Amino acid sequence: MKSSFTIKSFQNGIKLFLNPDTEFETLLQDIAAKFASSRAFFGSTDIALSLEGRTLTADQEMAVLEVIRDNSDLNVMCIVGKDDVSQNNFIKALQTLQSKLPTGDYAQFYRGTVKNNDILEMDDSVIVLGDVNPGCVVRSGKSIIIMGGLYGEAYAGRETDENAFILALEMEPEALGIGDFKYRTARKGKWRIHQKIQPKVAFIKDEQVVLEPLTKEILEEL
Repeated sequence: MKSSFTIKSFQNGIKLFLNPDTEFETLLQDIAAKFASSRAFFGSTDIALSLEGRTLTADQEMAVLEVIRDNSDLNVMCIVGKDDVSQNNFIKALQTLQSKLPTGDYAQFYRGTVKNNDILEMDDSVIVLGDVNPGCVVRSGKSIIIMGGLYGEAYAGRETDENAFILALEMEPEALGIGDFKYRTARKGKWRIHQKIQPKVAFIKDEQVVLEPLTKEILEEL
């Protein structure tokens, strides 16, 4: 009988190859059992998760992520696609953000997609484990990392804070703001959620908000 899933590792993460013929609830049970029995083997570390072999809805992706978190000591930071370079850059960006936080100050996590015209407001840095849908707004007194696509609006940093940044696996924002500086897209494209392959970061440069692909050189500027 064919296994419901197999596991392979890559730098800073793991890939699950999911059997498309297995019932989803059975798949979740099998994943839970595997990670629970191998908790000591996997240890405690920050990882990216790649899911391949079958198409999953956003809710199903989050269900897999939660099962792994509940049955292991792994910190699954994001669900990503097949681009290993983008995966590693994104993890490095998260580590960069965490290293910039003052002693005793921690980023707050929001688990799930921001949707239905919701407004998410945080005083501290925020890490969104999902997408930010059109019509939705994320505001943070510090920096913002989105483990998915930014399709709505995001505003980081207080009025005088030019060191904050906004990072997302996919950047198609309706509007951005960092401190006093604002960035608006020339026109709204057709919104769609698809595989995240080009992480981008927004930050202040030469007294304006710039939006750049995430590279090693950009990480060094943050």
